[in-house]
Amino acid sequence: MTDAAAPSRRYLQGMATRRVVLGEEHVNRVETTKTDFDQPFQELITEAAWGHVWSRPGWTKRERSIVTIALLAALGQDDELTMHIRATANTGATQDDICEALLHVAIYAGVPAANHAIKLAKHVYKELEAEQAA
Repeated sequence: MTDAAAPSRRYLQGMATRRVVLGEEHVNRVETTKTDFDQPFQELITEAAWGHVWSRPGWTKRERSIVTIALLAALGQDDELTMHIRATANTGATQDDICEALLHVAIYAGVPAANHAIKLAKHVYKELEAEQAA
């Protein structure tokens, strides 16, 4: 946190949820590379995205994962998309779930967006398979 105050309850919940979804290794890497410049941004996404939205009780992490991937694919946010596809190992979203979500992207956001997202997803799944085999 940027000030001397203790982290908020929402920040602590967000960090816990972020670690569950993205994995300890990813979050630790972000935490060790953040600077004074991106500290406020990291606090914002930890509290707002992870502490508020991802920690709500209404949907499972699997459901949130599927929706997030569809939105990121539709918006062409490649880095975030691949990060969240990788995170499906922690959220329970299956390859079939992601395939269905990307079919929706094709219809509602455009075939090129879905086609590119499918290409990225195939690459991520290939990497995950290689990591599991090692």
